[in-house]
Formats: sequence, C-alpha cells, structure tokens
Amino acid sequence: MQEAELLALLKTTGLPVAYHAFKKTPSLPYLVYLFSYSDNFGADNKVYSKADAYQVELYTTKKDPATEERVEAILDDADIYWDKAEMFIESEDMYQVLYTIEI
Repeated sequence: MQEAELLALLKTTGLPVAYHAFKKTPSLPYLVYLFSYSDNFGADNKVYSKADAYQVELYTTKKDPATEERVEAILDDADIYWDKAEMFIESEDMYQVLYTIEI
C-alpha cells in the first residue's frame, strides 16, 4: 500500500484527514497521519521487503468509542495491523487516539 492509498482509505471514515497538519484546523473529530519510520527487511546489502510505519491520529472532544470503532474497522477491513494508544491533551482540551500501523 502506498501513502496515497492510505489517504484514500482514511477518507472513507468521513472525517477530515490531513498529512501531518491542517493548514486550517477543522472542527473535531478529525484524523492526521504521518510517516514514522521504515522497518525494512534486507539481506546482502539490499532491501528485499519495504515496510513503512505511519501514525494515524484521531482527535476528539471526548472519549468517542463509536468513531474509534469506525477507524479500526476500516483498518481491519484493509488487513492493516495496528496498535493503539490514547492520551488526553490538557492544553488543547481534547483526546488523541494514536494508531501505529505498517503498510
């Protein structure tokens, strides 16, 4: 899967989506995604299999299990393995749910 395909997939949530940051921040909830690192497999000084890791960040005003389930279902349906973490950003008065994925 390429980055453009990931963007198209995330747009199917119906939420606003941007790479890294919005120029003008929309109302919550919204998604932001960004490249984190590569975890390639190699041998003989060559990359044989590429794996790019991305962060998909869901921002909400309150804990929102229904929206989380919508994002997770889309990732599951695309056979994308994900890990999840959550935090409250006190200075912004919003929640961040962070999904780490490899594509």
